[in-house]
Amino acid sequence: MQFALTVPTVLDRFIQQAVMQVLQRRWDRTFSDHSYGFRPGRSAHQAVAQAQQYIAAGYGWVVDLDLEKFFDRVNHDKLMGRIANRIEDKRLLKLIRAFLNAGVMENGLVSPSVEGTPQGGPLSPLLSNLVLDELDRELERRGHRFVRYADDCNIYVRSERAGQRVMRSVTRFITQRLKLKVNETKSAVARPQERKFLGFSFSAGPEVKRVIAPKALDRFKARIREITRRAKGVSIETTMEELAPYLRGWRNYFGFCETPEVLVYLTRWVRLRLRAALWRQWKTPRRRRAALLQLGVRPRLASNTAGSGRGPWYLARAKALSVGLSNAHFKSLGLPTLIEGC
Repeated sequence: MQFALTVPTVLDRFIQQAVMQVLQRRWDRTFSDHSYGFRPGRSAHQAVAQAQQYIAAGYGWVVDLDLEKFFDRVNHDKLMGRIANRIEDKRLLKLIRAFLNAGVMENGLVSPSVEGTPQGGPLSPLLSNLVLDELDRELERRGHRFVRYADDCNIYVRSERAGQRVMRSVTRFITQRLKLKVNETKSAVARPQERKFLGFSFSAGPEVKRVIAPKALDRFKARIREITRRAKGVSIETTMEELAPYLRGWRNYFGFCETPEVLVYLTRWVRLRLRAALWRQWKTPRRRRAALLQLGVRPRLASNTAGSGRGPWYLARAKALSVGLSNAHFKSLGLPTLIEGC
């Protein structure tokens, strides 16, 4: 397997960051109000909320556009032409061109880069917004209701027929005018409930609610399983050092959903995973009984549970573990919840 690296050096990153800050102050106010990605004062949550408003207003079909390998396909000459329309300083233009042409390292050899923006660089998101601002303006000119976050663009229409028509015409514009490619396997015209947008989806019915997309839930569970499997061989403190930051970050983002019952369920499921992991860690009936007693479980209940032949996942729900490894106990260890009061 071959790996291509475009990560800039520390000095390059410093210079790119300085250039980005100057240009972003000048350019950001010229970008479309429909663009939310990598812009100061704008967020993925705002993009999702705007999409929700379109759906609630009766635009019940989405043209979900995915640009194939966007960062790898941006034409340098076309991009530099757009930058030159905004910048007169030839030294700065030459510097930006040098960043774009820096090349990639592949199997120890450096190859020149003739297209694409450097994904690892601070300047890349701003340049991407500049390229796709042309798409935003075209969609505005056509009167579409749309939301774009980086290279993820959703257009909301009232019917499937309108959606298919928009998909064809916008794909043609992206291909012919922007010289980019739409990923046909990941793009679709569908009901919003059948698609995901920035990790969220939307409920059906008269009241449109933000819900966590199924794939995001699957990724969450996979990550928790990975962490709790390792818990069998390390201390609970070590497990918490890895688990707590992940849960806090996930809560900060997906707590924006409007289905609190899902957050309650996931919080309880994480505790069950930890109880099962600790039960495996204790290994023998003798150690299990001693651990339960130390956690304040009554002797008879501790003995009966420790001698059980049931599996860890079954016993994670047992009274002894619910008492000994209570919600308060996990809270004292620093385990966050995904929703207040759970």
